[in-house]
Amino acid sequence: MTTTFTDLLAEKGTLLADGATGTNLFNMGLMSGDAPELWNTDEPKKIIALYQSAVDAGSDLFLTNSFGANASRLKLHDAAKRAHELSRVAAELARDVADKAGRPVIVAGSVGPTGEIMEPVGTLSHALAVEMFHETADGLKAGGADVGWLETISAPEEYTAASEGFALAGLPWCGTMSFDTAGRTMMGLTSEGLVDLVEKLENPPLAYGANCGTGASDLLRTILGFAGKGSTRPIIAKGNAGIPKYVDGHIHYDGTPELMGQYAVMARNCGASIIGGCCGTMPEHLRVMREALDTTPKGSAPELAEIVAALGDFSSASDGTDDAGPKRAPRRGRRRG
Repeated sequence: MTTTFTDLLAEKGTLLADGATGTNLFNMGLMSGDAPELWNTDEPKKIIALYQSAVDAGSDLFLTNSFGANASRLKLHDAAKRAHELSRVAAELARDVADKAGRPVIVAGSVGPTGEIMEPVGTLSHALAVEMFHETADGLKAGGADVGWLETISAPEEYTAASEGFALAGLPWCGTMSFDTAGRTMMGLTSEGLVDLVEKLENPPLAYGANCGTGASDLLRTILGFAGKGSTRPIIAKGNAGIPKYVDGHIHYDGTPELMGQYAVMARNCGASIIGGCCGTMPEHLRVMREALDTTPKGSAPELAEIVAALGDFSSASDGTDDAGPKRAPRRGRRRG
């Protein structure tokens, strides 16, 4: 499949993605508990400024403000019926910014988890999950997104349902999971497990990888796990800017722009070709990441000790692939036929 995304990646070899959405919006006045997606219609100038800041910092790709634009999450704000609209507007605002950039910039339609646990562990059915993902993906496509961007997923069942939703919408997609529990996702999947899952999907992503989680060190260890499986599919690295700490009642990420520059170069050396930041990553981080990627030749994959020396300790001794980390809770009940 040839897309704007694959064309630009083939041309440049490495793409710089964007940084945090939530962190930047909180700095613009978003209050805790508010739905960021409502700002697409209520505060469009601020959303445009968010997008523009990533483009100005040198990003080749930025995500839309639609992470929680699904019926399940929006019902908490009495806006369940606005999922398609808010997704569409998020992409329309982004499309306008990208088209005025004066260079190729990819609009990636952010799609986050439903916030519910899928059957058989939880109550969310596969069919309903697919329907919700389809609605969001269709809105993003209608607004002009180049590619869908699934992120912060923990359950393989939800990743699979999203792939079907993107297929129904006819929107090519990329997808990342969050490995935040001793090298595994909250639902027990390892880096190796994600590669196996991706390669079995009927509608696989154009690129896959990891976002958020704990610190940059842990994320790079996960990237090495992906690369070690030998898949030729492009890998995404979108790590947090350091470790979250409470400062004067607010969450602050301690990763400096210089640290994120080192992270970006090491992520490429680990095997990632789409590199960005997640929580705490600001435009000043992106600018240093852009310069680091542009001025530093690609090197060999780092040893774990080199990652620790540059970016700090791992949060756990295990990366989850040695069976030493936490595993998924046992299934309860029967599968439906």
